[in-house]
Amino acid sequence: MRRYIIKRLLLLIPVLLGVSVIVFVVMHMFTTDPAYTILGQHATQTQVDELRAKLDLDKPIYVQYAKYLGKLLKGDLGESLYTKTSVTKELSARFPATIELALCAMIFASLLGILVGVISAVKKNSIFDYVSMLGALTGVSMPIFWLGIMLIILFAVNLHLLPPAGRIDITYSPVKVTGLLLVDTLIKGDWKSFQSALSHLVLPTIALGLYSTAIIARMTRSSVLETLEQDYIRTAWAKGLSERVVVMRHALRNALIPVVTVIGLQMGQLLAGAVLTETVFAWPGIGKYVVDSIIKTDYPVVQGAVLLVAFIFVAVNLIVDIVYAFLDPRIKYS
Repeated sequence: MRRYIIKRLLLLIPVLLGVSVIVFVVMHMFTTDPAYTILGQHATQTQVDELRAKLDLDKPIYVQYAKYLGKLLKGDLGESLYTKTSVTKELSARFPATIELALCAMIFASLLGILVGVISAVKKNSIFDYVSMLGALTGVSMPIFWLGIMLIILFAVNLHLLPPAGRIDITYSPVKVTGLLLVDTLIKGDWKSFQSALSHLVLPTIALGLYSTAIIARMTRSSVLETLEQDYIRTAWAKGLSERVVVMRHALRNALIPVVTVIGLQMGQLLAGAVLTETVFAWPGIGKYVVDSIIKTDYPVVQGAVLLVAFIFVAVNLIVDIVYAFLDPRIKYS
């Protein structure tokens, strides 16, 4: 297991290197020259040339990438072309908001998806099964941005039950410990701030997590149905074990391996979907920051954010592979 983990960690290097090359080339060859964007339409050619030289944009692309890679190896993601602040600091400040949203959406999707999938499998061809699978199909089909807008209109504008945007009410200033508002407010016992943060999380969590809920529910149903057909399950029934024991103790654990795979893949999907969700709900995370940076052609920020998401995606997949060994002791890594 240890050798396997070390090998997977070493594979992070070529993966992140490949991602950096692709993003760097795309941002430099297929976007507007940032010098014109920064200086505006009234800038003279002399001013543009001076700024291009200052930003090394007049150098060949391979020279620009070599300098960027040299900084990257030192942990320096560069600085924003507009704010002149460190990209690492900017992403670090916004990362907790994105992670909090993604984790809440993942927990929501996993718990609800597995629950619905198991019940649908046990009650195969029942009304609940048909309704839940129809709901899953609907969840897969709905765009995140459209769902987010509909949730805001219904629960914030019409019913006034939940806040439409933001991360916490502006009247609260919780003490920062981890950057995760729910965790920080619980640590400090600030219950009013906790309630405000939780209420702001509900709508974006549903909007972001509903697609993954549908995927997980369908996979859970399929996997549990397949497991219930195995011989050892028939043996468990023959022993006179209760339905709860047979399903939860014997069937579900073995059915979870493909489900865990899907959950790991959906984590990457949630990080990608956070771009739209954060934009719709004005959530102060990395997604919204990246959208604003793309509009301004602030490519150092985009490159840093993509590398961060790529690292998280690979790390989550490594964690999923390790979890396999705990779910099924027969799995061995070499």
